[in-house]
Amino acid sequence: MKAARLAAPALIALAIAPLAMGQPPARPVPPTAVAADTLIRKGETHIARLWQLTFGGENAEAYWSADGTKLIFQSTRDGYPCDQQFVMELGTGAVRRVSNGKGRTTCGYFYDADRRVLFSSTHLGADTCPPLPDFSQGYVWALYPSYDIFTAKPDGTDLDRLTRTPGYDAEATVSTDGKWIVFTSVRDGDLDLYKMKSDGSDVTRLTSQAGYDGGAFFSRDGEWICWRAEYPASDSSRADYQKLLAKHLIRPSHLDLWVMKADGSGKRKVTDKPGASFAPYFTPDGKSLIYSSNWENPRGRNFDLYLVPVAGGEPKAVTRDATFDGFPMFSPDGRWLVFSSNRGAKGRGETNLFLAEWKP
Repeated sequence: MKAARLAAPALIALAIAPLAMGQPPARPVPPTAVAADTLIRKGETHIARLWQLTFGGENAEAYWSADGTKLIFQSTRDGYPCDQQFVMELGTGAVRRVSNGKGRTTCGYFYDADRRVLFSSTHLGADTCPPLPDFSQGYVWALYPSYDIFTAKPDGTDLDRLTRTPGYDAEATVSTDGKWIVFTSVRDGDLDLYKMKSDGSDVTRLTSQAGYDGGAFFSRDGEWICWRAEYPASDSSRADYQKLLAKHLIRPSHLDLWVMKADGSGKRKVTDKPGASFAPYFTPDGKSLIYSSNWENPRGRNFDLYLVPVAGGEPKAVTRDATFDGFPMFSPDGRWLVFSSNRGAKGRGETNLFLAEWKP
């Protein structure tokens, strides 16, 4: 910690100088970060250096701004018992809440060329946290029907609602050019992917196969979409899926990754492994996906990051920690990777954000 404090002025100078020239920082390591190279595990050859960005609680789904100077992420910090959205300024390390503090939120993203933020929230259903799912049914995810998609100014004001149909609307991300939003909705009775213009108009359904489609991202050129899906194949699995969906739940025990063109054509399965593969994101060259999976131990909770060619093939491990690694996203210049991990946690369930210098 002492070394980190001594280095802070130099780090601030390095971060602020490029911003003054209107360029993204060459080294987006906030002065509040702590070097974590000791947490780089054997076999993590794509990580040159590692920094820990958050310390305690549950912090996940950190996604870069278009200019590479900020991260938006969800967290239970500051006394909020369920996830709210926060933005971290990488130049200073300052963190501020951008959701309204009510209900539960998920899947934050930058919007309108970083002039606004986008996220899903249940606050119109109630100011309080919605109840947790009944885990006596096994590990399930709640699909709160009060979720809708909103945008707000970076200070959290001027909240604007983009979706107004009954039921679950969430898991929204934005194309690089800012013109399109892809999201998951139950508006037609199943969990499918849709895209809409950035103002919420011109909604187009992209998937229609029975089952769960979610967690989608556009490629950098906007021509492709990757996502996670589970299509029940047996009568019993279809019955289980429908039974849970009626209760606004899904059981994410067997997810694979898919890609399609941005108009919904050319759908193709990329992974075919046991367990749950999720949180896919295109590599900077668009040729591979980085994602999280427990396919090496599908009944366990050890999720690692992997790379798999978009054309398909055998996954290659990126992380090798014995706990959870997930939600990877490359910086706009492709030099940095942010992800969530339990590595080095001080308590059970603690998940923090990490920033890695990427070695292709």
